[in-house]
Amino acid sequence: CTVSLHVRPDVFTSLEDIAHMQYFSFRVFVSGLHGGHDAGTADEEPIKLLTVTYEIANAHAVSYPEAWPGTTVFYSPRTSAPTPADDDAWRRNLTTRYVDGKLTWTHVHSVNGSVFFSYFPMYGYERHLKLVADCAAAAVAAGPSLAEYRPRIASLGQTIQGRELECVSIGKGTTVAWIIHRQHPGETMAEFFAEGLLHRLLGVSPSSELDEPTRRVLQAYRLHIVPNMCPDGSVLGHLRTNSVGANLN
Repeated sequence: CTVSLHVRPDVFTSLEDIAHMQYFSFRVFVSGLHGGHDAGTADEEPIKLLTVTYEIANAHAVSYPEAWPGTTVFYSPRTSAPTPADDDAWRRNLTTRYVDGKLTWTHVHSVNGSVFFSYFPMYGYERHLKLVADCAAAAVAAGPSLAEYRPRIASLGQTIQGRELECVSIGKGTTVAWIIHRQHPGETMAEFFAEGLLHRLLGVSPSSELDEPTRRVLQAYRLHIVPNMCPDGSVLGHLRTNSVGANLN
């Protein structure tokens, strides 16, 4: 069977005179496979596999259709979870094609439960809050090797929808550097980078030790790191804008 979907546009942005759209993510729930209790009557043949072709019907109308050729949609088979909590489970669907203005791919559902599909693996707001909490815990529990670099977590203010804009500061150098991520909320890969960077700078690891290259950076710089500049747009699933259509870049 074929499932046809449309990418939902962002709020209109007057800066660029467009309602951007490109990023997408959605969940599919499958039941009735392998003759489960909801598979039908006893006389019906149990369905063991369900092959579905998914298509983004308005792929030609997105902000950057030139990005589709060569794209591979991601999927995460989280059969028993309401969210794709295990980010290591994301895989590329190698059947992805951009043909006749539509982005299509085929997925074989072999078990009951949820499968998540996404333009790029999601970095959800729950994971964002956990990242901030982990950084705060590391700062509070800082031993002498980390405390000398004065780690600090603060809010730069709140978004229109009331979410905090957290900033992690660390380092004792005289050169100040700002490292900001996800001004465009659909660029989820940026916050994965932020997570790796903050974990390394704060020693959030089993060893909790700072390596020598990290020490040299913290000696030279005072870093201010914002892991997500547009949490409202991230929660809303936008590509480039916040909740009222502002492009923060």
